[in-house]
Amino acid sequence: MAKAIMIQGTMSDAGKSIITAGLCRIFKQDGKKVAPFKSQNMALNSFVTKEGLEMGRAQVMQAEAAGLTPIVAMNPVLLKPMSDMGAQVVVNGEVLGNMDAREYFEYKCKLIPEIMKAYKKLEEEYDIIVIEGAGSPAEINLRENDIVNMGMAKMANAPVILVGDIDRGGVFAQLYGTIALLEEEERAFVKGMIVNKFRGDESLLDPGVKMLETRMEQDGMPIPIVGVVPYFQVDLEDEDSVTERITKKNEKIEQIDIAVIRFPHLSNFTDFNMLERMSGVSLRYVCSKRELKQPDLIILPGTKNTIEDLNWMRQNGLEKRIKDASCEGTILFGICGGFQMLGEKISDNAFMESGGWITGMNLLPIETFFSTQKTRTRVNGFFEAIGGPLHSLHGAPIHGYEIHMGESRATQELGALSFVREETVQQEKKDGAWKGHIYGSYIHGIFDEGETVKRLVESLAQRKGVKLEESIIVNQDTWKESQYDLLAETIREHIDMKAIYQILEEGMDS
Repeated sequence: MAKAIMIQGTMSDAGKSIITAGLCRIFKQDGKKVAPFKSQNMALNSFVTKEGLEMGRAQVMQAEAAGLTPIVAMNPVLLKPMSDMGAQVVVNGEVLGNMDAREYFEYKCKLIPEIMKAYKKLEEEYDIIVIEGAGSPAEINLRENDIVNMGMAKMANAPVILVGDIDRGGVFAQLYGTIALLEEEERAFVKGMIVNKFRGDESLLDPGVKMLETRMEQDGMPIPIVGVVPYFQVDLEDEDSVTERITKKNEKIEQIDIAVIRFPHLSNFTDFNMLERMSGVSLRYVCSKRELKQPDLIILPGTKNTIEDLNWMRQNGLEKRIKDASCEGTILFGICGGFQMLGEKISDNAFMESGGWITGMNLLPIETFFSTQKTRTRVNGFFEAIGGPLHSLHGAPIHGYEIHMGESRATQELGALSFVREETVQQEKKDGAWKGHIYGSYIHGIFDEGETVKRLVESLAQRKGVKLEESIIVNQDTWKESQYDLLAETIREHIDMKAIYQILEEGMDS
């Protein structure tokens, strides 16, 4: 039976996912069979497994760090927000249904058997399981029926390491306050604390660390700080759209300027990570017509609520500005929900989103119809003989996946964008569409291949009449491996791994 250790945080984005991935990598390097686990994840950035099942991308990243092929047992419950009050509930990779917050709060205990079945599957196959919590365990209004923080720690009998984020300030209050708000039984699970994202001279922090440990011991909560992790750059796939790679503002516009529309329900933004690594390219996430400026390429990305996000663009003037840019010759590329928006009409008679129908942007002759059937499949193939300014993509490789509720049909004769094979059902098909300088596809990861990205950027440069420095295209998997190793190296240097192994070995017996 596997030993377990759990990483919880004082808040969302404290760094739980990254610390979990780093520990997975270290345990793998140390010769252990290790797997990640998160009972319930809330994210729009999801992934499709080889079996055609859907799971959170953070656990995919952690599985890769552990040298594993991701499986849904690593994330049995996924919540995909559709509005401020509701989400699509995905259980064991398949859609259970849509629920509002109160409905799910009352329902979630029924998912415990599925959670524990998934956990026990991993427990039987691995030496170590690194469990990730969600948000904060100190949300006392959500303590009842908790299945993801202390509730999960109890079910797995796993010791907990609490991570605090010093970059946003108040880390000592975060750590002390979180532990103080726990019930005595819950507090016993916390065996160590980590200060994360520290900038500057660590010696200046030492007095605070000692004072916190002394104060906690005096108050009957003797929990040591087992590491102070610096703020450092590591290029790993993010899960939430609050990530710095999306919220940061590009001061400098490079020779090639690519604008990605930052929808309120933006999903699968990791589609563009390879573009970010290209020299001479600016990748900007924009949410207003003022920010759009005059890019060389506008990408309409995936979204969990196509209709609402199209209405959002109409209300803030972005749709008109994008259509004006298209009339001026700017290349548009829609992916999944963004592809659907480019069409003439979107119908939702199945009430998968808002219900009813909405006119599209009328830039591609397609209509989209939502249904209760969700497409989840991995694909591989190549770009068709497309025309327009991106004609050099013809034959470029595609490896990606589809996750969508709708199907789109051409209303007139229209060229397909790509020819792919669905790995899950072993069928070949044509995907997407193009007309002039407007392109659309259902495939997430369509820009993950180095050769494809290189051809895309070269086409944009040629069209603009600029010459770019030759970019060194690193294989996506090779790049990821180097980043996982960098993460492990940093964590080994700044976290007391001897203490971590001792906590892991002693479990809840100490």
